[in-house]
Amino acid sequence: MPASTKRGKIIILVAPSGAGKTTLAQRLMSEFPDIRFSVSATTRPPRPHEVHGKDYFFLTPEKFQQAIDRNEFLEWEEFYGGKRYGSLISEVEKELEKGYFVLFDIEVKGALNVKSQYGDEALAIFIRPPSDAVLVERLTNRGTENAESLQLRLERARMELGYADRFDHVIINDDLERCYNELRELVTTFMNQTTTY
Repeated sequence: MPASTKRGKIIILVAPSGAGKTTLAQRLMSEFPDIRFSVSATTRPPRPHEVHGKDYFFLTPEKFQQAIDRNEFLEWEEFYGGKRYGSLISEVEKELEKGYFVLFDIEVKGALNVKSQYGDEALAIFIRPPSDAVLVERLTNRGTENAESLQLRLERARMELGYADRFDHVIINDDLERCYNELRELVTTFMNQTTTY
């Protein structure tokens, strides 16, 4: 159980693919037991090891559309191949009411939407690579991208970088340890702030 009986708050991490966001998010959660990951809903089928409600909430396209029609998402987006992903308000609120800090690892437009709805109760941080060249190198070294998907990811990354100045903080990930320490400090300060209603 969280140490506090107060309502929790929201932490949003956004970064282009290859900027190190997933590693940073995992480190935060391993260090802070009061941080819970926001589990997204998706229309894509589960992979063999994935569990409904733990990795994702797997919804049929029809059920996802019904949830959109009923305004049940904080944010949602459609990606390549028509796959949809979104954050269910009910799931987020359930964790906040228990006093947890809910960590979002989402796309830039969804992040700004969540921030606009929660205001000062949400901390929005943009993690950026030191340069385009470093981003290309990191994505190439993954070995998971073909030339076409690499190009799509880079175009998307450049679009996302254009929104960086709309976030509460921008951290440049030129060194993972330094970047994590900066992130940790921002998150610790935010978690310790007294909430006023």
